[in-house]
This record gives sequence, structure tokens and C-alpha cells, in this order.
Amino acid sequence: MSTIPTYALYGEYKGDTSADWIHGETIQFRSRLHNFVIEPHRHERLFQILHLTNGHAEFIHDGQPKALQAPCIVTLPSMVVHGYRFTSDVEGMVLTLFEDRLKSILAAEPDALETFRSVQVVSLAHQPEAANALTHHIAAIGGELRDRASGRQTAIEAHLALSLVFLHRTHISGHSVPRDANDRALQHVMRFRHLVEQDFRSHRPVSFYAQRLGLTSTHLNRLCRDHLGETALGIIHQRIVLEARRYLTFTSLSAKEVALALAFEDPAYFTRFFKRRTGLTPLEFRATRQHAP
Repeated sequence: MSTIPTYALYGEYKGDTSADWIHGETIQFRSRLHNFVIEPHRHERLFQILHLTNGHAEFIHDGQPKALQAPCIVTLPSMVVHGYRFTSDVEGMVLTLFEDRLKSILAAEPDALETFRSVQVVSLAHQPEAANALTHHIAAIGGELRDRASGRQTAIEAHLALSLVFLHRTHISGHSVPRDANDRALQHVMRFRHLVEQDFRSHRPVSFYAQRLGLTSTHLNRLCRDHLGETALGIIHQRIVLEARRYLTFTSLSAKEVALALAFEDPAYFTRFFKRRTGLTPLEFRATRQHAP
């Protein structure tokens, strides 16, 4: 495999323009076709919700496995490499929608957008009322998609908004983020991470991001250390290394080809850069992934 598969709608290669803004199907519908194994892939410009209501699964996120037990819910922003291994008794729903639609759905709660820029895994095992409510909302979305009745777009957005707000509240309560002056600082940090996600291949300097945020480089560095435990440059480098790890784990590209894909003009410098951040050369890292269980 020379590249990581990228899909436009779940299971559909990019280029299909006939689909609506949201797609829904049962987990078993597609996983059964592939012996309940969904190989690592990523979605371009798409946000996905997987609602597991029965059975177990292994969720592989950037090569790292995590056990899932129903009932639970997983949300995935675009371009995150992921895969699943489901048990044969799996039940649940997968919703896939254009990521930019979240902005209008959550217009009254813009802070929630930051929650869904990273992977969220929420267990509902000890929240029976919440589990029932989410099951109701997601099943209602599935019904609207099937029936195509009058007002379906409004109904779908309403049920989706309620589901996302619940997940956002769960995220906030789990992380106990202060809602004072610290909140503004955290918004700067999250916005910085979003900008890095967009531009990391361009190897922009810290000053570029600081200017975009209306901050000095010194202030941005201080915020990153306080909230992320790393300098701003370290965050940029982490993102580059993450993408390199993805290529080395999920593709057969050579180290030189990975360097070129990440806009390194000198493959030797890329090797030194990667080893400085990981302790391994690209080929050594690939060997460890190939021998991993």
C-alpha cells in the first residue's frame, strides 16, 4: 500500500459528489462485508460518530489499540487514521457528515467545536439515562435519513446538536477546565493547534502562528508550556512526527518518500529530525511497528 486510504464518505472513495451532507448506516452493514474488520483509513473533510450499542470492538487510533465495550460512542475529526475490529454480535450506528457543517449546527455553542477537533471516546456504561437519550437521538437521525419526510434537515440537525452538546458537556466535566481568564488562554492554545493541523506541512515558524493569533511568540510559547507541557515549536514538530509515524505504519512509502510527502527537501535531515523526536530512525520505527502484536 503506497498511501493511507482516504474516503469521502464512509466506505466510498473521494470523488463521489452525489451524497447528501450526512450519511448513516448500521455498523454491522459494512463491517459484516469485511469479516468485521475495518482496516486503517481516514476521512477527508468528514466528521464521524460511531455509536456502539452491543458487542465489543478494538478501536485502532494512529496505530494504538483501545478496547471498546457497548454502550459507548466515538467521535472522529477528519484525517485521523483509524480502524476497527468488531465482535460478530456488534450493533450500532455510524453517522458521517461534512465537518464544516458542525460550525452551523453548533453556532450557539462555538466552544464545543474545539471538543470535536480531537478524538473523543465516551463510555455510557454507567450513564443509563444518557445512553438512552443518545440512542433515541441517533436512531431518530437514522429514521429521518430513511423516511426523507418534510423538515428532515431541521430534525436531523436538532437531534445531532443535542447529541453533540451532551458529548461536549461530558468532555468538559471530565477535564474540569476553569471558565475564567484561563479559558481565553485555552482558546488560544486550541486555535493554535487547529492552525498547526492546517499548515504543518508548510513548516511555518512560530512567529507565523503567533501573528495569526494576535500574540507574540513569547506569549504563545508560554501558553503552550502551561497548557500542553511543550513549546509552540515542539507542538509543530509533534504534529509533523505524528504524520510521519502514520506514513511509516500504514503505507509502504520509503523514508525518502515520506520525507518528500512532508515537504522535507533533505531526506537525511528528515531522518535526523525524526530520530531526535522519537529516539529511532524512520526505518527502525517501521520495524518496531511491523513486529508489534
